[in-house]
Amino acid sequence: AGSNCSRNRATAKKLIERYFQQLTEGCGNTSCTNEFCASFQGFQPLDKNAAAAKALDLFKANAKLCDYYPSIKLRADNVEMGNKMSTEDFSGTLKVDHEFYVRSVQAVFKISVCFGVSDIHYLTEHTVCSILTSCEEKGDYSALVRVVGRIFSNSDALMKSFRKDEFDTTKNLDSVKPAEQQSGEDSSAASLPDPALNGGLDSCEVAVDLDSVRRVYDKLLSIDQVEAALVNALIFLTPNVELDLEYLDVYETNPDYLNIFLIVMENSNLHSPEYLEVALPQFCKAMSKLPVSALARLSKLWSKYSLPRLRRMMETFQQLITFTVVSNEYDSDNLVNDDETVVAATKCLKVVFYASILGGDVDMEHNDEDEEDSDSDELTLHELLGEERLYKKGPRVDPLEKELGVRTVDSIRPLIPFEDFINESLNDVIEMDKDFTFFKVDAETKFSFQSCPFILSAITKNQGLYYDNRISMYSERRLTALYSMVQGQQPNPYLKLKVRRDHIIDDALVRLEMISMENPSDLKKQLFVEFEGEQGVDEGGVSKEFFQLVLEEIFNPDIGMFTYDDNTKLFWFNSSSLENEAQYTLIGIVLGLAIYNNCILDVHFPMVVYRKLMGKKGTFLDLSDSHPVLYQSLKELLEYTGNVEEDMMLTFQISHTDLFGNPILYDLKEQGDQIAVTKANRQEFVDLYADYILNTSVETQFKAFKKGFLMVTSESPMKYLFRPEEVELLICGSRKLDFEALERTTDYDGGYTKDTQVIKDFWETIHSFSDEQKRLFLQFTTGTDRAPVGGLGKLKMIIAKNGSDTDRLPTSHTCFNALLLPEYSSKEKLRERLLKAITYAEGFGML
Repeated sequence: AGSNCSRNRATAKKLIERYFQQLTEGCGNTSCTNEFCASFQGFQPLDKNAAAAKALDLFKANAKLCDYYPSIKLRADNVEMGNKMSTEDFSGTLKVDHEFYVRSVQAVFKISVCFGVSDIHYLTEHTVCSILTSCEEKGDYSALVRVVGRIFSNSDALMKSFRKDEFDTTKNLDSVKPAEQQSGEDSSAASLPDPALNGGLDSCEVAVDLDSVRRVYDKLLSIDQVEAALVNALIFLTPNVELDLEYLDVYETNPDYLNIFLIVMENSNLHSPEYLEVALPQFCKAMSKLPVSALARLSKLWSKYSLPRLRRMMETFQQLITFTVVSNEYDSDNLVNDDETVVAATKCLKVVFYASILGGDVDMEHNDEDEEDSDSDELTLHELLGEERLYKKGPRVDPLEKELGVRTVDSIRPLIPFEDFINESLNDVIEMDKDFTFFKVDAETKFSFQSCPFILSAITKNQGLYYDNRISMYSERRLTALYSMVQGQQPNPYLKLKVRRDHIIDDALVRLEMISMENPSDLKKQLFVEFEGEQGVDEGGVSKEFFQLVLEEIFNPDIGMFTYDDNTKLFWFNSSSLENEAQYTLIGIVLGLAIYNNCILDVHFPMVVYRKLMGKKGTFLDLSDSHPVLYQSLKELLEYTGNVEEDMMLTFQISHTDLFGNPILYDLKEQGDQIAVTKANRQEFVDLYADYILNTSVETQFKAFKKGFLMVTSESPMKYLFRPEEVELLICGSRKLDFEALERTTDYDGGYTKDTQVIKDFWETIHSFSDEQKRLFLQFTTGTDRAPVGGLGKLKMIIAKNGSDTDRLPTSHTCFNALLLPEYSSKEKLRERLLKAITYAEGFGML
C-alpha cells in the first residue's frame, strides 16, 4: 500500500509539472486551441509564480492537457540553479508573497535539489544532537540547516522521524541522555506503546516519541538559522501533505501519517509572525483535510497534554484567526466564510476545543433518553414546495462530536474555559444572515461558523437563532395561507391569545392546551396577545406583560407548583404538588415561546434545569446551586475521615417533607432502611440521594415541563448552538445592568438630543436611582427588568419628546423600547414624575 501511495503521489507531481510546462513553454503546436497552453494564440503570458498557482488549479480541475508537448523533465539549468542555491539563500527570512512560496513549490517540486542530497532519511534525537555538536565545534550550522530543512519538508521522512523503537536504532548510544533524565512532561501521552507492534490501533497510541521531539525543538529553536529553515520547510511540506490527504487518502493507508501533525504542533513558535503569513495558514489547510477519524484521534491525544501545552495550541490557532481577520476587510461581497485561512484555523481550533472537554471533568453518562419522533413517510408541504432544506427538522450532530462520543453539554469543567475559545474579532465581521443561510441550506458547499459554535459569542448565536425563529414564523404564515386557500377558511397567521387579566392562567392554559393537542405547529407562529377590555395592540410589549403575569401567577408559592429557597432565591419543582401535569406543560410552553418570540423572562431556576432541558440528568455536583445546604452535608459525608457507620448512623432510607410539612420516607435501594451507609458505600449513597432529589422525585413534573418546552423548540438549532448557561441567558437575560452603556446607545426623537437639558437631567436622575428603581424603570420602558443578551448596550432605547412642560407622567411604548418624555421645567419635577410613572405602571391603553 505504501508503494502505491508513493506512485500516486509521483504521478500527481508529474501531472502538475506537465501543466506548469504547458503554461510556461507551450506544447509547440502553433494551431493549439487549448486556452491553458502557452502555444494558444490568445494566451496571456504568466510569470512562474502565477503559472505555478495555475498549474495546481488545473490539476485539481482535471483540465485538458495538450496531446503534443515537450518531454516533461526539470531543465538542466533549473537543476543547476537549485544546486547553486546556498543554505543562506534558502534559510534566510523570506520577504516574498504567499503564492511564490506555496504555488511555485507545488508546481516544480524540487525540495531535495534546494537542500542538496543526504543519506539521512529520517531524524532521531541522537542524530540531531550529533549534528548539532559537530556544528557547534565548527561554528557553522549549515549542515544542520540542510538536514533539518530536508527532513521537515518531506512528509515520508518526517513521518518516520522521532519514532520510539522501530526506527531509532541509536537510542542506546552514549551521546543521547536517558529519557528518565529528560523533562517528563506529558510522558503519559508520549510513552504509549507503538501501534505498529500490535494489530489494533488505539486512539491514544502514538508511534512518535513526543518527549524527544520537545527536547529537539528546545535545542533547534534557539538557533536563528535553523528556525528560519523550519519555517521554509513547513511551507514546502504542506502543499504535498494537502494533496496527499485530499486525493490519495494517505491516512487510511497509513495512520502514522498523523505523526506529521503531532511533530509540527510541538513547535512552540508557531504563533510567531514568521509563521503567520504563509507557513501556519498552509499547515491549517492541510490539517483541516484530515478525515474525521484522524481529527478525533488528535483530539484524544491532545486531551492528555498538560494545560499549558493545550492552551498554547489554542492560542496559536486563535492568533492566526485574529491576525487574518484584522489584516483583511470583509463585507457582504467578501465574506469571512470564504477566507480559507480563517475557516481552516477554525476547524483546527475545534480539535483543541474537544481535547479541552475530554481532558477536563466530563460526564458522558447520566443522559436523559429523548423520545425521537419517527420520520413520517408522508410528504410535507415544504417538501412538495422544494423547501425541505430550509425547514429541515431535528438537531444537528457534529461529525467530530459523534466520532468522539462526547458533547459540549457533557462537560462539567473543561481544561480551558469555554469563553477563551470565543474570537471577538471574528464575531465582529460575520454576516449572520449569510452565515445562517449556509448553515441551513448550503452546509455541503459553504462553511458556516455555526458549525463551530464554540467560537461564537452568545450575542452572535442569538442572531442566528433569531433568523431561524423568524423563518419558521414566516413558514407557518405561508402554510396557513395555503391551507386556508385550499379549505376556503379565513387565514390565521398568528398564535393569538385573548386573555382576561384576572383569569390569565385559566385562559392561557385552556387555549395553549387546545392548540398543543389540535395543531402544535401553531405554537411556531408569531405570538399575538390581547388583554380583554384593553386597547393595546401587541407589537411585542403586550406579550412581554403577558409572560410576566403568567410567571407571577405560576411561581406564586401559594399555588405550590414550585418551592422557593430564600437563601438562593431560586425555585425548584415541588415533588408533592397537587397541580396536574398540564400546568407544568404550560410553563414549559411559556419558556419556549419566550425564546421563540425573543422575550426575556423573570425566571429563577438553578442551572441544573437548563442542563436537564439539554438532555442531561441532575448529579451530585448540580446540588451545589439547587440545594446548597444538602450539597454541603453530602460533601462533608464524602470527606469525613472518622467512622462513617458509627458516627453518622445513616441508612439508604431518606426522608423529606411534603407540601403540608408531613415527612415522606423513601428507600434509595430495596430495603434501604436496613443498609447502613459506610465509608465503602457512601459515594453510592450520595449519588442515589442526588438522583432522587433532582430526577426521580420530580420526574412527572419535569417531564411535563420539558414536553411543553420542546413543543416550541424541538426543531430549533438551539440545542446544537447553545450551552446550558447560554440558554439561561436567552430566557432570563442578564441581571448585570450597565446604564452607562444604555446611555451611549440611546437614540433621541422629536427634537431631543443628548445635549438637551432635560435629557442631561434625565440621565443624572437615572444614574442616581437605586438598583430596584433602575429595574422598575427598565420594566416600565421595555417590559422586562433584565438586560438582553449582550447587555443594555444592545437594547436600542428611544427617548422622544412628548410636549412641553406639563404635569402629565412620562409614558412608554414597551413594544419599541420607547420612552415619551415631556420637557419638564426642572430636574426635581422630572424625578418626581418619573418615579410615580415607573412605580404605578400597569396595563395598556391608547396614548
